[in-house]
Amino acid sequence: MSTKNVIVAVTGAICRVVISILAVYVIYRGAEACFNYGYRIFTEPAVSAGEGRTVTVAITADMSPAEIGEMFESKGLVRDGRLFMLQYYFSEYREDVGPGIFELNTSMTAEEMMEAMVVPPEEDQEE
Repeated sequence: MSTKNVIVAVTGAICRVVISILAVYVIYRGAEACFNYGYRIFTEPAVSAGEGRTVTVAITADMSPAEIGEMFESKGLVRDGRLFMLQYYFSEYREDVGPGIFELNTSMTAEEMMEAMVVPPEEDQEE
């Protein structure tokens, strides 16, 4: 076996080991990020503790959960609008949230905000 063949074989082995280590690292970091984001869906605390700040928001019938999340993030009600959207889709209030003008507070969790945005179904009122 010539010196050139040995150098090529060792270099190839080192490259495979480095690529394998990088692949494991990328998979580990990705799994960690996914776990943390998934964990936050169900455990995200309110933006502020204590009394917080009251914010008035207007939700229209044509707004998507993503647009609502973006608006809440811009008004300081949530830290991450995309996370709010996912919380909305996993919420039990998903079917009951409706359009309107709502008073929300930065000390409310996403679940409490959705509960506050529940619009009761219109019942037939007898005269």
